[in-house]
Amino acid sequence: MKLQDLDVIITSPPAPGWGGRYWILVKLTTDTGIVGWGECYASSVGPKAMTAVIEDVFARHMQDENPENIELMFRRAYSSGFTQRPDLSVMGAFSGLEIACWDILGKDRDRPVYALLGGKMNDRVRAYTYLYPLPHHDMSAFWTSPEMAAESAAECVARGYTAVKFDPAGPYTLRGGHMPAMSDISQSVAFCKAIREAVGDKADLLFGTHGQFSTAGAIRLGQALEPYAPLWFEEPIPPDAVEEMAKVARAVRIPIATGERLTTKAEFAPVLRSGAATILQPALGRAGGIWEMKKVAAMAEVYNAQMAPHLYAGPIEWAANIHLAVSIPNILMAECIETPFHDQLIKGAIRVEDGFITAPTAPGLGIEVDEELARANPLTSDHLHLEMREEPCDYVNGNAFEGGAPSVKE
Repeated sequence: MKLQDLDVIITSPPAPGWGGRYWILVKLTTDTGIVGWGECYASSVGPKAMTAVIEDVFARHMQDENPENIELMFRRAYSSGFTQRPDLSVMGAFSGLEIACWDILGKDRDRPVYALLGGKMNDRVRAYTYLYPLPHHDMSAFWTSPEMAAESAAECVARGYTAVKFDPAGPYTLRGGHMPAMSDISQSVAFCKAIREAVGDKADLLFGTHGQFSTAGAIRLGQALEPYAPLWFEEPIPPDAVEEMAKVARAVRIPIATGERLTTKAEFAPVLRSGAATILQPALGRAGGIWEMKKVAAMAEVYNAQMAPHLYAGPIEWAANIHLAVSIPNILMAECIETPFHDQLIKGAIRVEDGFITAPTAPGLGIEVDEELARANPLTSDHLHLEMREEPCDYVNGNAFEGGAPSVKE
């Protein structure tokens, strides 16, 4: 059996676009006719340029290769161009292709992917969700309203979730780490207070940021949140400054989580060694794929750290996350996005039920992709999947981070 054909599909979820502006889906076909699906979570360049990268990685390192030889293909891509170091776009391309290889292997052997990764460790995986506006909420006002966030959190708990994530702490700016405005700290405290009162001890609070703070600023904010006992303080400073993140971890009594922007064990290992984080959040469509993150999970075990796969993408990456989660002992939880489009794209094959995802039983990733639906929703804008803003933190008028659906019309 050899990898033969590649097709790249760029699909754009309907508004409000939870999961990003577009998803990069890859379809691999073997010479024996088996089809495997993967998803590339890579957006440093636009989708046309990224498609060319994916096609090059496939043609150069994977085409005509046996899909079993994942380790060999990874080393080819990782070492390409005499580098042997993480390359965000190349690893993003390879990650989606690697996921598709596992889908092929599972289908060929009539077994779910996790059965090929050491078997089933967990019958089900704890799910968490970001707080999204409810149908009656004003979407533009939601992101700065503790009361709406608390209402959304209570609704998530009523649906069975035991953990909810929110990120009210201000701008996601290309200027790097900044000191939060005092109003950002006050707003963050108000969110934690309102949500904690709404959910009590029925759910953990997951405080999200996006690497936007200076070390001192992250410490100030984190210490202000401690009375509400969040389960994690996510990526409080830029993620590659691991020694600085370790300073935050030592100063704040909230577990630090990071990883959505990291790729390969080469970037996750320093996080563990330095004590910068005890919760790792790989995005499998970027981080090197399923096998590479199985290795990172094993490394994390040595440091008594846990895994919480990140999701701000489509349901194929989500399916890969779930198979990894089912196969490892140190899974904490997995992020989930429940929209009709996510569900329809994989024909309802994997779902959250009472706050958990049951281990899939169908072969491969355990999903059936609605290819016609994916192709019927092409990207029509020239924006990237997610984008930083250029304006600095506003210390006078306050700040708002609007999740994956900015109110600015595209």
